[in-house]
Amino acid sequence: MKITKFGHCCMLIDTSTVLGARGNGVRILTDPGMYSTQQSEVKNIDFVLITHEHADHLHIDSLKALLKNNPQVKVITNRSVGALLKKDGITFSVVEGGQNFDANGVLIEGFGKDHALMHTSISPIQNIGYFIANKLFYPGDAFTNPGKQVEILALPVAGPWMKLSEAIDYALEIKPASCFPVHDGILKSPGSTHLIPPKVLGAKGIKFTVLEIDKEYEF
Repeated sequence: MKITKFGHCCMLIDTSTVLGARGNGVRILTDPGMYSTQQSEVKNIDFVLITHEHADHLHIDSLKALLKNNPQVKVITNRSVGALLKKDGITFSVVEGGQNFDANGVLIEGFGKDHALMHTSISPIQNIGYFIANKLFYPGDAFTNPGKQVEILALPVAGPWMKLSEAIDYALEIKPASCFPVHDGILKSPGSTHLIPPKVLGAKGIKFTVLEIDKEYEF
C-alpha cells in the first residue's frame, strides 16, 4: 500500500501493491479539507472518503475542483455529510458503521458513529471511520476500535477533542504494526506531538512514522 499525505487528514492511498489487489488496485483520497489544497489537482482518483462535515475534513470548493479533474470519482460518506453534498449537487453513496462496499475489488468497511465529544454542551456530529483493504484504519475524529487486527493506523494526534496522551493510549489499544500522525494540520509546529509518540509506542513494538507532505510512502 502506498500512502501520500497532502496535509492534516487528506491522504492519497494507492492499493496497487496490496497483495491480492485486483488489476491496478484503486486510488483513494480521504478528507479533502481546508488545511490542504493540492488534492484539488490530483488526477486518476477512484474514490473519495469523507469522515465528517467539519471544514478541516470537507472543503466544498476543493472537493468540487477535485471532481472536475476526476469526473469518474465516487464519493463515499455518511448521511450527515451527504445532506450537505446534496445541496451542492454532488453525487455520493452512503456507508455507515457496520456497512462495507467493494471498491473495484478493494474492501472498504465503515466503523463508528459519532465524532469524539468536544464538550458536554456540544452535541456530537456523525463521524465514520474507514478500514481499507484489511490493512489501513483511518478513524476520522474519534478513537474507534474496529475490533479486528490493524496493520496500519492513521493516528489523530491533535485537536480540540483530544489530548496527546489519549492518542498514544488509543494506539496502544489498537496495537497496529505501524502508525503515522494525522489531524496535525492545526499545529503551528508539531514539536513534541511528533516526538513523544515514537518513544512510547516504539517501546511497545509499534512503529511511528511522520509522513512528509507530498512524499509517497510504501507500507
